[in-house]
Order: sequence, then structure tokens, then C-alpha cells
Amino acid sequence: MDQEDSQAAALGHIRVLDLSRVLAGPWAAQSLADLGAEVIKVESPRGGDDTRRWGPPFIKTADGTRGDAAYYTTANRNKSSVTIDFSASEGAELVREMASRSDVLIENFKLGGLRKYGLDYDSIRAVNPGIVYCSITGFGQDGPYAGRPGYDFLIQGMGGLMSITGQPPGTPGGEPVKVGVAVCDLFTGMYATVSILAALTWRDRTGEGQHIDCALLDAQVAMLANQASNWLAGGVVPEPMGNNHPNVVPYRAYPTSDGHVIITCGNDSQFQRLCGALGVDDMAANPKFRTNEDRIVNRDALDARLTALLSGFTRAEAIEKLEAVRVPIGPINALPDVFADPHVKARALEVPTRRPDGTEIPVVAYPARLNRTPATYRKAPPALGDDTDEVLSKLTELSPDEIADLRKRGII
Repeated sequence: MDQEDSQAAALGHIRVLDLSRVLAGPWAAQSLADLGAEVIKVESPRGGDDTRRWGPPFIKTADGTRGDAAYYTTANRNKSSVTIDFSASEGAELVREMASRSDVLIENFKLGGLRKYGLDYDSIRAVNPGIVYCSITGFGQDGPYAGRPGYDFLIQGMGGLMSITGQPPGTPGGEPVKVGVAVCDLFTGMYATVSILAALTWRDRTGEGQHIDCALLDAQVAMLANQASNWLAGGVVPEPMGNNHPNVVPYRAYPTSDGHVIITCGNDSQFQRLCGALGVDDMAANPKFRTNEDRIVNRDALDARLTALLSGFTRAEAIEKLEAVRVPIGPINALPDVFADPHVKARALEVPTRRPDGTEIPVVAYPARLNRTPATYRKAPPALGDDTDEVLSKLTELSPDEIADLRKRGII
């Protein structure tokens, strides 16, 4: 980023040292990078981030050979890749030196895993008291499970999400089901991002850095949202309901003659307009269905009637009819449909990026639009170690010959 771009970026004054791998930590670091932060991804010289090998599919490099796994490109754009073996004392010292000149450090090693290298919070704080140091683990820095490894799938189960996801018990397919993307990692990455920004604001006011403890389990429990409140405030133990909503009816997928549509009536007036569009005003007036509370009590009867009505329309007909009266309705899109959708295209959610060697890597845009300091896409997800020499020359006292010697010895 040149000086002009840096001044225009919301986080152009921030340097982030990203020691994390896989998804939650890299996701947080990428969010900061999209908003202008300089993010340096520190990876092992022996293969780097595990997700570089989490394929197929793999990207195709400019010369036609197989490159990194597509998974890796999910969370690593706008970063520089530096390879350092910090299990070696010289490598750990390089990371400490870089941390002394950084604003944020993100890591997701197991509890205490960086202490033996002198890269734990206390060690980094000793060389940089203003550092915002974010640790991401499965279960946090304390508590009886703190030492356990944590993976998204495991946390979806332990954190209650799988108890409310999938088909109802006793129905075909009625077994515990995880969400189709690693939402616990993503939730935690977003909470980490927000917390880092809060800590930076505090540092700007006081000069004090701090340690942030982000746990996948904590984030997942927080994201139970209304389901947690239904239990905590109402004593209701929710169960999987398929596509039904525990508190709103109708709010589910319904079959048409050639596919499914999703209908979400968030209030009684939307339900009345739904009935009018389908030619069943008597259903809106029926005491069993007049209010949302009535509809929840009589959910099965209402769903049976709506299913019969909608089955007489094609998907396109149903969408056109209900959109005309402002009833929320939409299709269930596969990924090719998503990225071909005219609204997705208008919102420019697919972004092309290109590595210096010409390798093209499409990525998904940062979703929030800042009208003064928008997200930018300055750098494709980097090849392993692409920026090692440049970054070490800038942030350490190493000469070119010393850098070459470290490479020869496998430390970088």
C-alpha cells in the first residue's frame, strides 16, 4: 500500500502479525487487512498454513500447475507471507523483533504453546507494552477444558448448535447435523476482529495494550441468540425443527411444482398479504391463524394448507406472485446460482485478484460498505514465503547476506 492509499484506509496505520492458521485467526486478520491494515502472515517454511493442502479443489497457477488449495484463499488475501521457523531460537527472535514493531498479534496455538518459544503474551508485552495480543483457542485460557484442542465440528456439538440443527427427532434424517460451513470458526473470527478494534481504541486513549482471550465455545454459545433466550428466560429446550422457526410461522421452505421457495412472514400483515396473493383470504381471517401466536399453536395445519397451495405454482410463479405484494420470498440457490444472481453481481461480491506471477484467484468481497474508507483488495492470497525477504529487510536489522544464510539453514 502506498502512502496515499495508507492515509485513505481506516486501518492503514496498523500493523498485524498473524501467527494463526486454518480459519478463525486468519479470518480476523483478513478482515483487518481488507480495511487497510498491513498484515504479515508468519508461516512455517515446511508447508505453511495447513489449509494450503486442504484440497481438492486447488487453484491453477499461471503456468498451469497445481497451486494452493482453494480453502487457503478463503482467509488470506491482502497479507504478506513470511516463512520463519520459530522453533529455532533465531527464528523466535525474528518474530519478537517484528512484534516489537507491530500493533496486533493474532495466534491460535494450543494453550501455552508459544511460551516455550518466548512468543506468549507476557514475553511479547515485555518488548512491546502497547501490543494487542489476541489468542484464539477452542475453550479459552482457563476453565476445565482449557487444555483441550478445539475444532469447529466439535464445538458445534458441544455448544448446542447441533441440538437445534437438522430434521426433527423421529423423522427421516433426524440425526445431529452440523452447519455446512465452519460457523464457529467464523463467529470467533468476527468476535476477535471486533475485540481487536476495541482494544486498539483503548490503546489510543490510554497507551495500554492488552490480551484478548477468544474461545470458539464462548462464541458459539453467544451465537445461540434467541434459542439461548428461549431456554434461559422461558425454560424451553429447543429441538431440531428442520426448516421451521421456533418463534415465527410461516417461516420455512415450501415445495412448488419445480423446486422449493423460502417464505418468511415476520408479522401478521405479511401473512394477510400472503393469503390475499394466494386467493385464500378466509385463511387470514381464520381464528386459528390470525396472529403469529395462533399460527405457532396450529403450525402443522397451516403448513399443510400452504404446501397444498404452493404446489400448484412453479417456483418462478410463486416468487413473482408474492414479491408483488411484498411478502419475503426467495429461491434456494446452489453456488453457481448465487454468483450468477444479478443482485450478487450488482453488489460485486466476486472480486478478481492476481498474484505477481499472474496466477488469478477470485475471492469473495468484504461485505460491509464504508463510504469514506471502503475495503480494498490490494494483494491476492500470497504464495508461501513470497514476501519473506522484503518484510525482514523492513522490520529487522538483517542484511541481505544474513537473510540468505538463514534461508540456507532452513530458519526462513
